[in-house]
Amino acid sequence: MTVNEFLAWIEGREGRWELFEGELVEKRPERPAHTETKRRTAAALKGAIRRVGAACHVTKDGSIVRISESTAFEPDAVIYSGERAERDTVEVPAPTVVVEVLSEGTEARDRGPKLAGYFSLPSVAHYLILDPEQRTVEHRWRGAGGRIEREALTDGPLRLDPPGLAFFVEELFAPV
Repeated sequence: MTVNEFLAWIEGREGRWELFEGELVEKRPERPAHTETKRRTAAALKGAIRRVGAACHVTKDGSIVRISESTAFEPDAVIYSGERAERDTVEVPAPTVVVEVLSEGTEARDRGPKLAGYFSLPSVAHYLILDPEQRTVEHRWRGAGGRIEREALTDGPLRLDPPGLAFFVEELFAPV
């Protein structure tokens, strides 16, 4: 299946799906820690955008990022810059920041094919992998010479530049 066929196929369909190398992958139901982390992350990103007045937007749940003609992922949150996408658009144009929240059984995909796939897109500057159980953020970003850098954070400030956003890691997770 191609991404264009996939986008037509998911229209109005129940459940959450991704396409990996032409094959459909159904996403598992989420646990409360996962959904709460997604909600708090979207709120933290929106707050950071508001504080600096950045010309970017946050999407979550249901936004598709096209990696290739046969692969499309549905991240847990995405920031993209420029004009706001049309209301009925599912595909996110030129993502800058991509967020995945680890769930049972997703770690290998999130740190393997998704990491490589997201950074194959020239627009992606940051990839955040959140672990709601360990309350950690693995921050990957495009460094000097295109090298992918990595840091693991459990607290304190996190800066995403571009697009020039800053927030505290603690904002991403429910209070203990």
